[in-house]
Amino acid sequence: MIKTSTTAVFIAIILCFSALQKIYPQEIQQQPCEVLKYKLNLDIYGCFVKPFPHSFSGSSEMTIVADTLMNSLQLNAESYSLKIDSISPSDFKYSHKWNTLTITLDRYYYKDDTVTFTIYFHHKDVFDEAFYTGNGLVYTDCESRKARRWFPCIDDPSKKALLELTAKVPSNIKFGSNGYLADSTADGDTTFYHWISPEPIATYLIAVAGCTRYNLDIMNWDDNGRNIPIRFYYKPWENMDSLKNIKDIIIPLAQYFSSLFGDYPFDKIGFATTDSLFLWGGMENQTMILICPHCWQESLIAHEFAHQWFGDMISPRSWADIWLNEGFATYCEALWAEHTGGYKFYKEVIEKDAGEYQFYNPGTPIYSDDWVSNPPSDEILFNPPTSYDKAGCVLHMLRYVIGDSLFFKTLRDYALDPNFRFGNASTADFIDLVNNTAGTNLTWFFDEWLKTPNHPVYSNTYKFTEVSDNNWQVSLRIRQTQRVKFFSMPVEIRVFFVGAPDTTLIIKNDMNNQQFIFNFRHEPRSLIFDPYDNIVLKEVNTKREE
Repeated sequence: MIKTSTTAVFIAIILCFSALQKIYPQEIQQQPCEVLKYKLNLDIYGCFVKPFPHSFSGSSEMTIVADTLMNSLQLNAESYSLKIDSISPSDFKYSHKWNTLTITLDRYYYKDDTVTFTIYFHHKDVFDEAFYTGNGLVYTDCESRKARRWFPCIDDPSKKALLELTAKVPSNIKFGSNGYLADSTADGDTTFYHWISPEPIATYLIAVAGCTRYNLDIMNWDDNGRNIPIRFYYKPWENMDSLKNIKDIIIPLAQYFSSLFGDYPFDKIGFATTDSLFLWGGMENQTMILICPHCWQESLIAHEFAHQWFGDMISPRSWADIWLNEGFATYCEALWAEHTGGYKFYKEVIEKDAGEYQFYNPGTPIYSDDWVSNPPSDEILFNPPTSYDKAGCVLHMLRYVIGDSLFFKTLRDYALDPNFRFGNASTADFIDLVNNTAGTNLTWFFDEWLKTPNHPVYSNTYKFTEVSDNNWQVSLRIRQTQRVKFFSMPVEIRVFFVGAPDTTLIIKNDMNNQQFIFNFRHEPRSLIFDPYDNIVLKEVNTKREE
């Protein structure tokens, strides 16, 4: 998911978060099972026909495997929008109260036993901010905890499962969903679309999009011998110049990210435009990206496409780890800028993100251990200045601290790690991987930049002293004045001389009010602290003492 690109809307989203945020029901307790597969069958034909109701009927066949001895389980199913009609087999009993669907099984099942049952339900004719209809358009928007509003599920990012989705729609509808299109069957004025996701998917990434007025263009990308269809669903009045630009760059973009992170992990990629009710710039639904109207923007497409590796293939273990999605995708915007325009262009993107963070900084950390078991509201989890901008800048500073070679090896190792691929990763998992790849303990770095709010505020002083003929001393005192903890960082210092080339020194600032003394054989004339602004999240004032 990405924030919109214009400053005005950026501010509006921050201000509207509280108004739009619902108080989420208490989460169900850890369930004694894993979900192997959802098989959704949806009759949404009527949602495309005036007056475009939100009501539809459906069924969800779930296959689960027991983690321990079990005879019941709980699912998320919001009572406001969902009505459970029945469950098959009939000797499975159920109750639907307080947004929780409790199913009592026909007997006790032992560890590793599989159970399959089908829930028949219908979605009420209510607006739930998850299932959208209007003017012949239907789409879903599930992040973070909204899949439970339009189908019963265990709505937790760590409970990934396979997916089959069949939808009944009018014959004039072009309809997309996750995975690959297994078949579409026409029957008079009706078409049945059958989509299959052969890789596990988190519930918040399950999506549909269909419209009476969609055009559909399909490109084919040869990914090392694999044919990957790239499907564009768009309305005729979209900005064709912007769409053409995306079509021109999408295969180079895909090839570039594949070169960095390993082969594209899925069987297709799709993009579909929505309407003015869509809250975001884009949403990275697995293989089925949704974007706002007229939003064929290169940085947005790069962001959402990067999510296919970071967020979709590797999903957060908990909502506390959302920066592993949004920070990575935001940083990938800068990487794409570097690939197309060089390091200067990359740095402009990083500086823009740093500026937005500092201007709108809410004073909260990127990550908190407490959020794992007590997730805060989406207003905090998806705060653009922290989870996006600051998190992306933290990756830039990690690149500065460990160097390009180790940094890009870290990203690739993370994306290719079999413990995380098509599964989940936590912040602690990523920190351990960085430490292993870098061969040094960088936990201090993440404790500072992820778990500590705000940023360092430097108030530095320096002095030049002629000790003897052709012998000069540079004294630098580095002082941080912020109220939060001290930020330890390697710092570059650039010294300029009279009649001699300048020099750049790298020092480790690991305590506050720290003094450094350097000796030179040339007269210094000026000094710059962090000359290339690699510690991009900071405020700094460096003065010369006479």
